[in-house]
Amino acid sequence: MSFSVGLQDARIPGDPSFPMLVFYPTAEGEKPEALGPFPTSVAKGAAPLPGPHPLVLISHGTGGTPGSHRELARHLASQGFVVGVPEHPHDNRNDPRGAERVELLSTRPHDLARAADWLFATEPFASVVRPGAFSVIGHSLGAYTGLALAGGVPTTLPHQHADRQARKLALERDARVNALVLLAPATPWFRVRGSLEAVTAPILMIASYADTAAPYFYMGQVVLDGLRPGHPIEYRLVESAHHYGFLSPWPEALKGPAIPPSIDPPGFDRRAFLDQLYLDITAFLTRTTAP
Repeated sequence: MSFSVGLQDARIPGDPSFPMLVFYPTAEGEKPEALGPFPTSVAKGAAPLPGPHPLVLISHGTGGTPGSHRELARHLASQGFVVGVPEHPHDNRNDPRGAERVELLSTRPHDLARAADWLFATEPFASVVRPGAFSVIGHSLGAYTGLALAGGVPTTLPHQHADRQARKLALERDARVNALVLLAPATPWFRVRGSLEAVTAPILMIASYADTAAPYFYMGQVVLDGLRPGHPIEYRLVESAHHYGFLSPWPEALKGPAIPPSIDPPGFDRRAFLDQLYLDITAFLTRTTAP
């Protein structure tokens, strides 16, 4: 069964506060809308359908934007999920000033926890989300973010400190995370073997042979080495997709070499790839988050 998709703009309070898009199933009709430069079709401000609906958070990569995950969020909402897509402060398309700061390794997971807290406590979503658990989908550094929130123990990289000494970070595990989807994951902060042993959520990890920004042969192996033996993980490698091929397509007017996520390599059909990707993610989350 497929539902119409509602959308509300939220702002998560705190210091700093940050915006979040919330997609959800609704009975009201959709119409064309724009998320900045990104077109979509939603029922803006519509009432959500009664739940309980499983909650999903999507964490964008470095310098990313919630709009670049709009199609995945829409698809999941049409299948009965409530989906929050926060904009990570100081590490997004509009404000990239903190992108290289080591502090982001700690603040990004906290952003997701704050977003979940808000959705569980604030109407109209508090009444329609299934209480006590949520899933995280992360692309690139967003995959790091989900793993760190779910119990991963990251170690900084030596070049991130003036004294060239790596440091282990103490982060609080959020036991509410009940599934993780890692897309083109960036994971070198978990390079210490066993650093993901506290992660218990089942994982779907998808990487590409053609990804040169987050090479599968290193990033994927970091995750496999960090987990406990026997951890429930589905790991798939795909052909042809570049690092940004996991993002929603760019509008034609914005495509060009100056915007690398907008351009696909010859022979890569992003539309066909995403259509299958969305089905695979939905199937995984439906299996792993069933009551």
